[in-house]
Amino acid sequence: MLLLRGTAGMVAIVKVGPSGQFFLETEDEEIVLGLEPMDLIVASALSVDERTEKGLKCVLFMIREIRSPLIVLPKNHPASPRLPIVVSAGNKTVLSCNITPGTHPNQDVLCGSNEFDSLEVTGTLEGVQIKNMPQCEVLRVNFDI
Repeated sequence: MLLLRGTAGMVAIVKVGPSGQFFLETEDEEIVLGLEPMDLIVASALSVDERTEKGLKCVLFMIREIRSPLIVLPKNHPASPRLPIVVSAGNKTVLSCNITPGTHPNQDVLCGSNEFDSLEVTGTLEGVQIKNMPQCEVLRVNFDI
């Protein structure tokens, strides 16, 4: 797992791996996401501590290894402001601090802290390409529970 640790938030990134079929659940439908092994699952949190890092790892593990679906809340859902971690899956994800957490079915945008606004991560055959990375700590973390 690649972990970007800023002063107000963190971003965790893992490759999708060989099992490329994931489910996206919205209020009205279930969407099947067919992803390639080089695509990414990206999780974002608006806090920075050891507990949040463990939570990021756990959420990514639940989605990639346990096959838990990605959940998209309806606009103005009361739980949205309380989401500690939000997730996106696809080839490219752009973080934005101007969106409501957990309410975007398009998997190319993800809520993030101000310092990660406009961060762009793209899966490549060689690894991960990162654009617009702010000053932050970059860590490689074992992806096990």
